[in-house]
Amino acid sequence: MIVTEGIIDALTWWCAGYRNVTTAYSARRLPDELLDTLLAAKVRRVFLSFDRDQSGDLGAAEVAAQLAAHGVECLRVMFPPNHDANSYALAVTPAEKSLGVLLRSALPIDSHGAARPVASSSDASARASSSLAALAAKAAEAAPTPPTPEKKPEPVTPTAAPEMAAKEKSPDVPPTSPPSAPVAAGNAVVVAKDEPGEIVLVLGDREWRVRGLQKNTGFESLKVTLRVACGERWHLDQVDLCLARQRDNFVTAAAAETTLKSELLKRDLGRVFQKLEELQEARLRAEAAPKKTEPELPSALLDAARAFLRDPRLWDLITEHATACGIAGERGNVRVGYLGTVSRLLHRPLAIIIQSSSAAGKTTLMDAILAFVPPSCRIKYSAMTGQSLFYMGGVDLKHKILAIVEEAGAEKASYALKLLQSEGELSIASTGKDPHTGRMESQEYHVEGPTMIILTTTAVDLDEELQNRSLVLTVDESREQTERIHTLQREARTEAGIARRARRDELLALHRAAQSLLQPLPVFNPYADRLRFLSHQLRTRRDHEKYQLLIDSLALLFQHQRARKTIAGREHVVATLDDIARANELAHDVLGRGLDDMPPQTRRLLGLVQDLERERAEKGGTGGP
Repeated sequence: MIVTEGIIDALTWWCAGYRNVTTAYSARRLPDELLDTLLAAKVRRVFLSFDRDQSGDLGAAEVAAQLAAHGVECLRVMFPPNHDANSYALAVTPAEKSLGVLLRSALPIDSHGAARPVASSSDASARASSSLAALAAKAAEAAPTPPTPEKKPEPVTPTAAPEMAAKEKSPDVPPTSPPSAPVAAGNAVVVAKDEPGEIVLVLGDREWRVRGLQKNTGFESLKVTLRVACGERWHLDQVDLCLARQRDNFVTAAAAETTLKSELLKRDLGRVFQKLEELQEARLRAEAAPKKTEPELPSALLDAARAFLRDPRLWDLITEHATACGIAGERGNVRVGYLGTVSRLLHRPLAIIIQSSSAAGKTTLMDAILAFVPPSCRIKYSAMTGQSLFYMGGVDLKHKILAIVEEAGAEKASYALKLLQSEGELSIASTGKDPHTGRMESQEYHVEGPTMIILTTTAVDLDEELQNRSLVLTVDESREQTERIHTLQREARTEAGIARRARRDELLALHRAAQSLLQPLPVFNPYADRLRFLSHQLRTRRDHEKYQLLIDSLALLFQHQRARKTIAGREHVVATLDDIARANELAHDVLGRGLDDMPPQTRRLLGLVQDLERERAEKGGTGGP
């Protein structure tokens, strides 16, 4: 970035084709707004184009100190004494070339605003001396002399400057020695442009353009499209800078095209390689750094969430808030579903299948449960292909919720879902092509869990292995439930319903904040060895683990009201008898259905038929059809 002392100088650079320019507005310090903008844009190097006078030196020193405090490198564009960008551009034409010479010859700044001379290349020194000699000649012409009928001289160019300066020398007048010329920092690599698709590096009068750096995903190779240009001569080729042979071939071809010496190009290429490695490493580290997907929550909301988690009526508030958010009935399903979302923080989360007939509201129930969870903690798909889960390494599933709208849409992925639920992770070895050698090789893909899985289905006969691993919830399909839903749908159009929607947003924000405050702590159950469970069926081996997970999920939900105990150097949440009592209540409804060979709705129909027969028998009927 080029920073000038005044607006006219900034416009001079702009008109000369240098668009990355701004101004300090004739101030000795950068305005706070401008400084914040430069830091926000991560500007790493600033060229100070201040006037070459006492005021400009002081201003450059203060601005350089101001930027150096933030780690920004500062270089001083060295104009001849008493000149600025505008006067220099008018004196030495064309401006785009003369200003470019000084920009590439910019020097580091000391504490007094003056440039520190460094080792130079002869070419840059000659160009700078030529330009400054032209200025000396121009200054001599501008000195007050008696009027003469001489013709006004033409604009001085850098090429003609030495000849004009030589012609103006006379034996009677001592030759005017040009001011000390700034020396080009030949070893400095100037990043003139750094965009995702293109990087431009400048070394002296050589410009190196790099494209395709972002396509490299590691440090093993650095394949780029590289162009070196010097004046009107240039060379372009695609090269892997990590391979010595390709670098040598590029240097040989570039030397023939540009007429530059091979030693100079080889040295330049080494510096370009080093700079690209730095940029590549910074980019990869930025990509690997964890990104915040959730904005920071207001302190007032966090305080309300803590109070909610510490409320003794927390268990009842969950169902009350669910009703206020538009869920009719489904008290038990809401509680089990809510515990399922909390269980994502356990080492072995619960899995839930919501089963019902079409249009009964299973998807609505799932969406309502997911709405209580922060968006960053849930991933929802309409369908999944058979191998898709194995190749989700780029998606973080650890302690997340994986929701699938219809079980039929994930039928081919059922094997992967079962493994993810049981093992807590997925791994697969697949054949793929090595990006460097092009040969086929075995590649391993890994997906890390644990992950809480929730899906819906209309199927009566579920996959037995998936069913054994999951809690099966059935939606209330009674006539009374339908009437309750109709009532809520009508109320949604009323004034009370509109007010309830506003209240719904507040409640969802509260629950999401509360879930974000829950920590993935292990659970210690001091009563575990006293608990007993049915053992008459083989599937109870898994059902017993679900029962234990219900207790763990309840303790985790109430962790802000539970005691803590350190075991083996790690803090645990201590489960209570209240957690066991609530788990028993839920297990009776949820796990009891799993032991029944008949689907819940069919069992309900059978119960109605039995009640009807019993009633007819009590009235003295035969009990027959």
